[in-house]
Amino acid sequence: MNRTQARWVVLAVAALTISWASPVQAQETGKKVGEKLDEVGREIKAGLNRAGSAAKDQFARAKSSVQAMGMESRIYGRIHWDKALNDATIDLTATGDGVVTLDGTVADAKAKRRAVELTQDTVGVTRVIDHLAVRPAPSPGP
Repeated sequence: MNRTQARWVVLAVAALTISWASPVQAQETGKKVGEKLDEVGREIKAGLNRAGSAAKDQFARAKSSVQAMGMESRIYGRIHWDKALNDATIDLTATGDGVVTLDGTVADAKAKRRAVELTQDTVGVTRVIDHLAVRPAPSPGP
């Protein structure tokens, strides 16, 4: 039996006691039952407030995660279809607050700037953390 169930049992016993007690005893017991009901009501209200806050927090985290996934898809699409980044290997990570981290390698400095620019210009992006490396130029043959 949990705590709430135990309280209801106590209240039921108190109600039965009131019905069999003298008027003075009934009045005193009634006050005690009323106080107990008030206390139980406050605890229920506090529990509902905690549950509501937890649900709001969970929803905010889920919403943030979904928004980050949508943003990643938009960025991947823009990078994938850009000819300047055709041979680039780029991984990205987005957070719900719009921060995107780019990792990987690109052909040259121009491609690096283009990847950062495409990312910055994507809806929902607030900041870009650039960890892209430029691939070294191939050495001339012998």
